[in-house]
Amino acid sequence: MRLEITGLSAHYGDRPVLNGVAIPCIDSGAFVGVIGPNASGKSTLLKTLAGLVKPTAGAIRLGGEDITRLTRRERARRVAYMPQAFGCNALLTVFESVLLALKQTTGWRVRSENLDQVAATLATLGLGDLSGRGVADLSGGQAQMVAVAQTLVRAPDVILLDEPTSALDLHHQLSVLSVVRREAALRRPVVMAALHDLNLAAKYCDRLVLIGEGQIVADGNPENVLALRDIGRIYCVETCLERTARGGMYVDAHLPA
Repeated sequence: MRLEITGLSAHYGDRPVLNGVAIPCIDSGAFVGVIGPNASGKSTLLKTLAGLVKPTAGAIRLGGEDITRLTRRERARRVAYMPQAFGCNALLTVFESVLLALKQTTGWRVRSENLDQVAATLATLGLGDLSGRGVADLSGGQAQMVAVAQTLVRAPDVILLDEPTSALDLHHQLSVLSVVRREAALRRPVVMAALHDLNLAAKYCDRLVLIGEGQIVADGNPENVLALRDIGRIYCVETCLERTARGGMYVDAHLPA
């Protein structure tokens, strides 16, 4: 199910945030990292794809269909969005909150397969032991893991993650991104994640889109994008792409002298 974005623009009031963004041919199973400094347009891009921000120009096509024409429920069924801030009824348990996320796109009658789907998703993310805990009792990192579960349980065609690792320790950062990459490989959704950590982006993503001031600066495989001088210019730092002992990539960055 190919996702194609052409000429996408968006404003907040009179202030332009996205300006003619085009990201062609994002194939099923792709894990695309959206990188760029604060206020570059990463979150707005994901919100526009999710239908939370109305574009002022451009098209978003999924499998050739313009998804901006879908009803809110149809779009929510096909496109799942995880915001930076986790929000859920604090009176619910973890299991109930994930079940609620699932039922918002499938109708409210609870079937046994729905319960199995929730349990399997929690187990995949290592949250099985928390299923009976109240959401209000969770740490910030635990709550963010539950937000990931709410997104994955719906099995959408497109998964949009806005800073999915921001509140997580190193173990859970690696765990979440490993699960997301495995989900992309096995079930074949399009995955787009806004990421600040360039080294995590290099490790897990198979394509990177660099945004600066609401425009696409670079789009390609991680090695090519991270080796560009534009990385340092966009982030106002000096960078060098290095190789790790295991053959992976590492972005060494420092402030200009």
